[in-house]
Amino acid sequence: MIQSKMESTTELTEEDEVELELRLSRFENLMDTRPVLLSSVLLRQNPHNVHEWHKRVALFEGRPSDIIKTFTEAVQTVNIEQAVGKPHTLWTAFAMFYETNNQLPEARIIFDKATKVQFKSVDDLANVWCEYAEMELRHENYDRALQLMQRATAVPPKRAAYYDKSEPVQNRLYKNLKVWSMYADLEESLGTLETTKAVYNRIIDLKIATPQTILNFCSFLEENNYFEESFKAYERGISLFRWPHVNELWKDYLTKFINRYGGKKLERARDLFEQALDGCPTEYAKNLYLLYAKLEEDYGLTRRAMNVYERATAAVLPEEQHEMFSIYIKRASESFGIVQTRSIHEKAIEVLPEGPAREMCLSYAQLETKLGEIDRARAIYSHGSQFSDPRTAKKYWKEWQEFEVRHGNEDTFREMLRIKRSVQAQYNTQVNFMMSSQMMANTAKQAMTGGQDDMKLLEEKARAMNEETKKDKAKTKTMSFVKSTEATAEMEELARNANPDEINIAEDDDEDIQPVEEIQLEKQTVPSAVFGGISDENLGARERLAAKRKR
Repeated sequence: MIQSKMESTTELTEEDEVELELRLSRFENLMDTRPVLLSSVLLRQNPHNVHEWHKRVALFEGRPSDIIKTFTEAVQTVNIEQAVGKPHTLWTAFAMFYETNNQLPEARIIFDKATKVQFKSVDDLANVWCEYAEMELRHENYDRALQLMQRATAVPPKRAAYYDKSEPVQNRLYKNLKVWSMYADLEESLGTLETTKAVYNRIIDLKIATPQTILNFCSFLEENNYFEESFKAYERGISLFRWPHVNELWKDYLTKFINRYGGKKLERARDLFEQALDGCPTEYAKNLYLLYAKLEEDYGLTRRAMNVYERATAAVLPEEQHEMFSIYIKRASESFGIVQTRSIHEKAIEVLPEGPAREMCLSYAQLETKLGEIDRARAIYSHGSQFSDPRTAKKYWKEWQEFEVRHGNEDTFREMLRIKRSVQAQYNTQVNFMMSSQMMANTAKQAMTGGQDDMKLLEEKARAMNEETKKDKAKTKTMSFVKSTEATAEMEELARNANPDEINIAEDDDEDIQPVEEIQLEKQTVPSAVFGGISDENLGARERLAAKRKR
């Protein structure tokens, strides 16, 4: 409009200039007040938007009267039930504005009014009380801060359940942990030992304590040399929680108890460990068992420590069993000697899965080799070979081969190669069976997908049967004994390194047996004298006997 007015008039009169100045002033004022006007539009759309009220306050920076007016309008306009955001932040920001301008009485008035507002949640009211106390602490009004926390945690005339939303938040504040935690911190810093203990005991009695609250209470008592009371606090806290929340309490309690008494109260320590392990989940059992065994090793009996390690091998997670068995073997070896670890190795091999069991077999075989028990070590290698695929467990077969080179002979080496081929064939059979099962499942799934006519289904079934037949033939070929080229090369190398003076005893091989030439037998007639003059070949036995008697 201004530009149009200037273009339409060739010569500006005094009246036109005044009108243009007026229009320019209005335009500049509109641009200056645009953010406030836009905020007003947004607040008219939703007057319960807390974030928008905070933005509006920021627009009046440096204009205290407008800020106070905006805060007053905000706390009066926002409906707690319909609010978008946290309405208590408006009250705390309003009070802090007075605080920054060194007007503490006005700030206290704002906070006092805020504590009477019916907020939606108890946490909102708790934040108001904590901010109120923080303000007093910033101005070193410590006694006033303590009094505020006492007011906040006081039991109301009408008690209500913490999650009963039908009751006002003021009647439920006495069970809010945030207020109680700040109260306990203030008592630790500003109060006495008795008042602090009273606050923590009150928290435990209200059953609103967390494991961290119990740990703080016990640390406070320990710092003041009240060790037995700290242990009682641990026990009270443990009774409030279940696993896994009680895990940190048990670890801290048992560690401090051992550090305090050592072996002086051994039976009591054992009872505590048994209580801790009763119902302990497997994922938390490892550390407790190790701590228990360490107690027995340092202050108790070695055999009891070994018993604890044995229990631990069955109580921990499957992936932790190998490590636990290794610790058990090491401790048993240090206490009772290497020979006593045989039973532990055997149990570990039975219990552990294939991978860890294979490692345990290697360890066990090396142990027997050190003891000079070569036959026992070879038997262990043979036992472990049944779950050692030569394609993946190359380390296992390499170590067995090196063992046979050092301690075996040609026969034992040949036996090792035979077992290796047997195991290889077994794993090949399993793989082929799994592939066949998978193919049959895929074929059945494709047959059930629909959209195929009966003839096509029959063709697919026939094709699948042909594939199965081929695989069965392949299995038969795989399972049949085939002379290994690798074994032949190894045997040739042994033959080159053999003793030249050794007597070569040929083995019974079917290939070395020569075919026997057929012998032609010549037939001759029997002389008549052999039959005693009886030449009648048709006479029977009775006639021949009668004729003999006559002669």
